Amino acid sequence: MSEQNESSFQLYDEKCKILLKEPEIRFAGIINKEGQLVLGGFKEGITPYENDETKLQAFYNFVSKASIRKEFDQSLGPINYIAARRDKAVLVSFPFPISQIALLISAEPNLNIENLAKKVVEIFTNVK
Repeated sequence: MSEQNESSFQLYDEKCKILLKEPEIRFAGIINKEGQLVLGGFKEGITPYENDETKLQAFYNFVSKASIRKEFDQSLGPINYIAARRDKAVLVSFPFPISQIALLISAEPNLNIENLAKKVVEIFTNVK
């Protein structure tokens, strides 16, 4: 890994930790294009709903593939984020197309997705 990539990942890690301070957020992590969690994770004391490591890995892989899809970029523009509201959690992924990674956030079901999106843009805008 190049020195620039390492410093970018360090910044991403710090920004995931900032997000984890939000009371509604359970998980904030960066997933690479292979669907592997490369940094971040669950808030301390939180037990994943999917406590089976194989299920978690399959989910990360799904999020990664969905986030980097580009077939409608020409006509609709690039994906800003993908959100799913479930009974127990809100799941939101934010693709970073240049570095081919995605930020994945899992939060409590009462989370306001638009407010989260604004906060993520605010926190991650200054990553160089």
